Amino acid sequence: MSQNPLLDFTGLPRFAEIRPEHISPAIAQLLSEARHTVAQLTAHVDSPSWENFVDPLTDATERLSRAWGVVGHLNAVVNTPELRDAYNANIAPISEFWTELGQNLALLGQFKAIEASPAYAGYNAARQKIIQNDLRDFRLSGAELPEAQRQRYAAIQSRLAELSARFEQNVMDATDAFSLYLEDASELDGVPEDALALFAAAAQADEKTGYKITLQFPFYFPVMQYAHNRALRQKLYDAYVKRASEFGLPEHDNTEIIREKLQLTREEAQLLGFANYAELSLFTKMAESPAQVIAFLRDLAARAKPFAAKDRAELEAFASKELGLSDLQAWDIAYAAEKLRVARYAFSEQEVKQYFPESKVLPGLFGVVNTLYGVQVRESSAPVWHDDVRFYDILKDDQLVGSFYFDLYSREGKRPGAWMDDARGRRKKGDTMQTPVAYLTCNFTRPVGDKPALFTHDEVITLFHEFGHGLHHMLTQVDELGVSGINGVEWDAVELPSQFMENFCWEWDVLQGMTAHAETGATLPRDLFDKMLAAKNFQSGMMTVRQLEFSLFDMLLYTDFDASTGDWLALLDEVRQEVAVNFPPSYNRFPNSFSHIFAGGYAAGYYSYKWAEVLSADAYAAFEEAGGANAATGKRFWDEVLAVGGSRSALESFRAFRGRDPQIDALLRHSGMVEQAA
Repeated sequence: MSQNPLLDFTGLPRFAEIRPEHISPAIAQLLSEARHTVAQLTAHVDSPSWENFVDPLTDATERLSRAWGVVGHLNAVVNTPELRDAYNANIAPISEFWTELGQNLALLGQFKAIEASPAYAGYNAARQKIIQNDLRDFRLSGAELPEAQRQRYAAIQSRLAELSARFEQNVMDATDAFSLYLEDASELDGVPEDALALFAAAAQADEKTGYKITLQFPFYFPVMQYAHNRALRQKLYDAYVKRASEFGLPEHDNTEIIREKLQLTREEAQLLGFANYAELSLFTKMAESPAQVIAFLRDLAARAKPFAAKDRAELEAFASKELGLSDLQAWDIAYAAEKLRVARYAFSEQEVKQYFPESKVLPGLFGVVNTLYGVQVRESSAPVWHDDVRFYDILKDDQLVGSFYFDLYSREGKRPGAWMDDARGRRKKGDTMQTPVAYLTCNFTRPVGDKPALFTHDEVITLFHEFGHGLHHMLTQVDELGVSGINGVEWDAVELPSQFMENFCWEWDVLQGMTAHAETGATLPRDLFDKMLAAKNFQSGMMTVRQLEFSLFDMLLYTDFDASTGDWLALLDEVRQEVAVNFPPSYNRFPNSFSHIFAGGYAAGYYSYKWAEVLSADAYAAFEEAGGANAATGKRFWDEVLAVGGSRSALESFRAFRGRDPQIDALLRHSGMVEQAA
């Protein structure tokens, strides 16, 4: 066993032993080993094959990816200054290696030789897809550019990696920098008791009395949704929308990072022969062109905006008449919407939340997965990075299929949001099968005192969503790492399995198995479920155009926008005038915390959520046609979508499952927008 835990690949990561000082030595050693392997494979392999070339190359790069994946994960979930420094110090060396690999003409020659070899025709679909993906990626790494342009491309990649990390860290730091202490409980009138208990516990942890409020979602949103104190809502809103901007600490300001990222991504695309970064982004996706995506978004906006305008008008009328809010502002919307929901449907999210304790939700989720795919989820044990974390195995007929970590609660030093990432992928190595392992991370409200963690229905939906990503990774049946699980899946199709899972949160039979009132133990009553169902599309028009606003802004930003002279806030305003019904104050700096497109993988790709929602709604319609969650349709979905991973195109997989091309009808129906479509 290696003394450096990051160099031990015999099992799961030894999280409890990993220290910041382990990172640089481990990465340096793995980079050296990988470079040595590449040199050997390009100098001494005359007739490259899968066994003597692809497998050894995969071995070397997989070790590096797994170790760096552990470091990146820790940086996102238990961030400390020492860990961050070690992470940042290795961003450039890692980026340089991958760029160097992608530009290695000798490696490219070996892949071309494999493609031209007689053996290639006998490769299975997964192996052929990997070879074709690799040949494509050499081009997209600038391998065949002139030397000076190759060097410039490499410098751009290194700088972009650094900027992405800084952007995300600035958002985290700006979020954690804000705290508000209140002594007078009356200032929090309307806020539910469980949220008040969380606020009080946070103050107590700081050795203070009263209540502590932060910008982390479990603190921020209950105030925005329930607090009668309008001035308090505005204060929190202002702090939230000004994060990582010129209004805060200069070292947290993401403005110039945005400008430089936009300039560099355009230069990168043009070096590779694309007109703009959006064209480059879409080259590996289902969508064919920026024009096609923009047309898709505008068509959906035209269908949704009348519903959104109706939602806004109803909210304004209610707020004016019932709440005395004649000038509905951005910090009033969540509050007024919750009041309107209660008035219209006679239930509140807080009432529903009492029926979703964690102790019922998790077994309920696992029960759905068992119904669909016949697999069992069992709690297991593994080294973890925080006491909050739990580890599970997935089994089919008592055989291990995959495993996952759950890290569900919000805390300081943890990146906001919810996501799935892979710890390792499925891969056959000789006679042994390496099973896939996933990280599933959320930011839900933690238990306080002896009370269980209670989830809102929206949080339950988020949990199902991320678990859908996890199943895509863990239920793959592909044995080649490059296209197993989510590897090699087009980015605008990767949300299909996650959004698909959300639908089961609205099935009566499913909810019966995953609800129990926190105090009485009673399952969710049918009349409350019927109210939830009636309210399912409450303000769906407003929510749809909000997503379209983000998507269209992203696509236009990476298509024709000139970051050197342009004003992206003005562009965002233009987009809002076209598609939105809610208009925030001029000081709102949403782009400065839009990590998806400036620090994540969604640059010129945020449309993927709506694009994949067409696929997921249509896929779920197959279950509706069969009466809901069932094993027969579940087996087909596993076989044709989840099992095949990236070994064939997402459109081929969808057609194999559905028997036809995707149609938008189910999405419009699920969103309550069928009248407009007709």
